[in-house]
Amino acid sequence: KKIQRRTKYRTLKRGLTTKIHLASTSAQYALIFHLSAGNRHDAPEGRKLLESIYSENNHSLLMDRAYEDDETRALAEKQGFVPVVPPKRNRKEPWDYDKELYKRRNEIERYFLRIKRFRKVFTRYDKLDIIYSSVIYLAMIFDAVLM
Repeated sequence: KKIQRRTKYRTLKRGLTTKIHLASTSAQYALIFHLSAGNRHDAPEGRKLLESIYSENNHSLLMDRAYEDDETRALAEKQGFVPVVPPKRNRKEPWDYDKELYKRRNEIERYFLRIKRFRKVFTRYDKLDIIYSSVIYLAMIFDAVLM
């Protein structure tokens, strides 16, 4: 008989579709990140990440359009942030946002590009989330030292 071992570490689908949801203070430093499978929607995963951080001084929170739903924006305000995210074009009641501040969101995209220079982060060969997370942490440390 084969004995199957259960692991306490959750596995995701392997490959390039694994998503990294990241909260960052600037283009150089990450606060926290969360992994999700590529077939999952971004907004629920972003809300999980957002629940673990808060702001006492009403800092601006630059978010991608994938996180622009009402529930995510309400959670951001509850956590003490001012959400800066453009409404989708098909919104019936769009809101105003700081367009100049939103242009700085590209700094986070550049941060992702620097992290993905590491082949193990880019290709996602690891089976377990904890191993993949440690590789991401290592890439972030190298990036912080080299910057």
